[in-house]
Amino acid sequence: MLPDAVAPPVRRPLRALRSVRRAVLTHRRLLAAVLAAVAVAAGLQAAAAPPPATVGVTVAARDVPAGAVLTERDLTTAAFAVGTVPDDLATDPVGRALASPLRRGEPVTDVRLLGPALTEGHPGRVALPVRLPDAGMAGLLRVGDVVDLVAADPQGGQPALVAAEVPVLALPAGSTDSGGTGLGGRLVVVAARPDDVPVIADAAARLFLSYAWRD
Repeated sequence: MLPDAVAPPVRRPLRALRSVRRAVLTHRRLLAAVLAAVAVAAGLQAAAAPPPATVGVTVAARDVPAGAVLTERDLTTAAFAVGTVPDDLATDPVGRALASPLRRGEPVTDVRLLGPALTEGHPGRVALPVRLPDAGMAGLLRVGDVVDLVAADPQGGQPALVAAEVPVLALPAGSTDSGGTGLGGRLVVVAARPDDVPVIADAAARLFLSYAWRD
């Protein structure tokens, strides 16, 4: 059994803890109010923070099919956070024809429009419009197809390979009529090797130009 002289120091911490507990319970409402005020102040400070900087970007206002000529009704402006703006945005897309479909909300970049930028991703190639005489046959193609161009003489003779592994870049809409030139068929824009351009152009002018899909 401990001496009586040791007992008081042992009891003092217990008394102190009881005193702290009574003080907390007595002022618990005040503490809760203080914590609530701190939370509200933090929320107000967050709400008052300035919004992140944004940049206006021209995007499609609705789904637009490939080959369509863009109008002001097809386009709108969306806010993009700084650092998220796509590269190579089209500066003046109104009046330009789409090389591939554009989804609502999608930024209008130069690779979506008919023009030299179509060959991006095909180094060493040039964009070449080719009129296939059979519009129905041309209608089976899709952007991204890789085909072999084949020519045949309507008067007879064996078909000949004109150009191999030619990617299809665009299928312009409204290109199935003759356009006053007396030519039928449909225009197809392909990525041709520069050396193949004269051969393809000659075959398209003199022969019946067709294609075969690559595996």
